Amino acid sequence: MTHAALLPPMISAARTVGAWLADQERPQLARTMAQFKSVFDAVDIPAAALLHEQLDALLPGVGWAENLYAQPLPGGEVWVVDVMDGAVQYLQGLPQWCVSLTLVRDREPVATVLHNPVLGETYTAARGHGTHRDGTAIRPSAKQDLPLTLVATSHPPFAATQPQAALAAGRSLSVLLPQVGAVRNLGPTSWQIADTAAGRLDAFWQYGRDDENLLGAALIATEAGVRVTDTTGRLWQAGADSFLAAPAPLHQLLLPLLAEQP
Repeated sequence: MTHAALLPPMISAARTVGAWLADQERPQLARTMAQFKSVFDAVDIPAAALLHEQLDALLPGVGWAENLYAQPLPGGEVWVVDVMDGAVQYLQGLPQWCVSLTLVRDREPVATVLHNPVLGETYTAARGHGTHRDGTAIRPSAKQDLPLTLVATSHPPFAATQPQAALAAGRSLSVLLPQVGAVRNLGPTSWQIADTAAGRLDAFWQYGRDDENLLGAALIATEAGVRVTDTTGRLWQAGADSFLAAPAPLHQLLLPLLAEQP
């Protein structure tokens, strides 16, 4: 099956799980971490089982890569999945969350789908076949001056386990705030990068290892013509400790600012 031919059944799977999640009654907000874990598991486990069923039927025998914030991406063919990218927002009753699924072959993303059932929007990308939102090709921002830009950032899960990333994030924010129009964190990392690919945001950067959220989004951005590197300018790859996605004119302005961070 070609990369592009994978997208329709992947879209169907993401929409099935997204509809199930959207239909769930929101639980009372947790007051302790133990309560949060219980509330999260009560939604995440059945949603993951539903998605497993969908993806196993599509590509039998292909496993899931899990806990990528704590261990390296395996080789071969694997699914990199987040049934609730933006789980905190989902549990808070906010709309900034999505179902994220990416097929990875030999540590390279080849097909990805992001679906937000609240917005009713779906981003798709397949290697060599471009990026689309709801079937329409997208393109990044054409801005050329940083003071006009709306840029976004985020952080990896369990940021306390990556203290250097947290320090770099703070330093970079102090550098970029005076240079750009505005900085926002609008929810799930993958969706913000997809919105950068579509020109809704002008650029996105992040520090820390976060393969689970970045692999599919990197494919969406690259296929849309966005330049995707780490903050030293090297081509971004799984396992990198920083990420920058921006159209070329803005990338060349942002990179020197971020590259100064130790």
